[in-house]
Amino acid sequence: MIKKIRFIFGDQLNIQHSWFSSCDDECLYLMAEMPSELSYVQHHHQKATAFLAAMRSFADSIQNLGHELLYLDLDHCNNKTKLVDILKEVIESYQPKLLEFQEVDEYRLQGMLENIKEKAKLNVQIVNSEHYFLPREDLPQYFISNKHKKMEFFYRALRKRFDILMCDGKPEGERWNFDNENRKKLSKSDVAELPEPLIFKNEVSDISAMLERHHVATIGGKKSSIDWPVNREQSLQLLDWFCRTCLPHFGRFQDAMSSDSPHSWALYHSRLSFSLNCKMLSPAEVVNSAITHYRTSSDIDIAQVEGFVRQILGWREFVRGIYWANMPNYKQYNFLDANRSLPSFFWDAKVDLRCLNSAIGHALERSYSHHIERLMVIGNYCLLIAANPDEVDDWYLSVYADAIEWVQLPNTRGMSQFADGGLLATKPYVASGAYINRMSDHCRSCKYNVKLASGEGACPKNSLYWSFLDRNRDKFESNHRMAMSYKNWDRKSELDKEAILLSAKSYLEAL
Repeated sequence: MIKKIRFIFGDQLNIQHSWFSSCDDECLYLMAEMPSELSYVQHHHQKATAFLAAMRSFADSIQNLGHELLYLDLDHCNNKTKLVDILKEVIESYQPKLLEFQEVDEYRLQGMLENIKEKAKLNVQIVNSEHYFLPREDLPQYFISNKHKKMEFFYRALRKRFDILMCDGKPEGERWNFDNENRKKLSKSDVAELPEPLIFKNEVSDISAMLERHHVATIGGKKSSIDWPVNREQSLQLLDWFCRTCLPHFGRFQDAMSSDSPHSWALYHSRLSFSLNCKMLSPAEVVNSAITHYRTSSDIDIAQVEGFVRQILGWREFVRGIYWANMPNYKQYNFLDANRSLPSFFWDAKVDLRCLNSAIGHALERSYSHHIERLMVIGNYCLLIAANPDEVDDWYLSVYADAIEWVQLPNTRGMSQFADGGLLATKPYVASGAYINRMSDHCRSCKYNVKLASGEGACPKNSLYWSFLDRNRDKFESNHRMAMSYKNWDRKSELDKEAILLSAKSYLEAL
């Protein structure tokens, strides 16, 4: 007799969770391909198929361990638009005394669980997800609602708390970060030596056909197989491959970009975010694996491994804290009063700015682009044109396979668009074409001249950059990190300023 039902969401594929440590004949695990999760935004086709493929693979893993599982695919769930409808049917059928969930990572799902807990006629319990370094209940120790938190100090605190890359209470290498060593551009010889990315040709034609049969609207390229790891075995394989092949060069090239190689979309990035965000891998084992390879390989120095650890232990945990401390208001912030609609090329990559064409092209083709493309190419452009942060959020959440709101929202509305007014970042991440030219080879093959700020053939990012500073002067002039930019603007002649602002105005009107 079933006395307990445990529900598993599609981003809770953690086979290491204590739930699965032993089998219980009185426990039924429940997974469901819910229509609501496929439609709250219009997902990239490869994102939708990757999640469903990972869920199905996880279901097989549970059953192989001997656990009782009820898996409801989209064919079964299609006429049930809400989780409560699915649960009602199963509860009526099995009559359990207890319904259990792992804590969820999204505010909308949190509200859903609270509603179920309030109205259910049986005992409902929510347990720890056993995934993050910081338990949810510890977040208030570090984050206060509507108050700026500096990531660097948070990162240092976690390094100390979990004794990661520490020596007798001091940071290994006698420095907390090695940012100055991690800003190298790829030379032609570096590009030629880029490794061929490890990808997984996971067959998803049956899932794709099911989505089409149920008229699930998606964006991006449709493929019969996907490159993402969809189970723990593949995720561990990718982690090991990254540590052996990419980690020796990860730090120094983590901000670099290129369009001169078929491997430019991946470079030396780990591409573990989908596995992490679905919980097929834990952040602790990813960090520990990287550090183990650093300890045992003469090819990996401290700058490479610290740069990677900072992304997982520092940034990933940090954005989670920002999210939970500030929701639901965080989703409404629009500090810069931005309201322009995204241009149509965000859905087809038909844009003649080479950097945008490359980054958006990667996103639409692969449901992936690496972090510097997301922030300093696509995000920077959205910031420069004053794109509506609601539309920016939806696009990022839609297009990237690893995008779940808890991690996507602070990265876009906060760091990328500065719509939170500085709760997350100390300055807007805004740059002219000079930054793209410094960190990539894009400008060499672009129709625009990156050296020009106005007039015919000038790189639009240059005039848009100065226009951004000019129209937001009242908000940023007193920010010491932007003082040099305003000094450079003020040094320009009135004639140059007028020409630059006119170029920006003309470009924006053409959008």
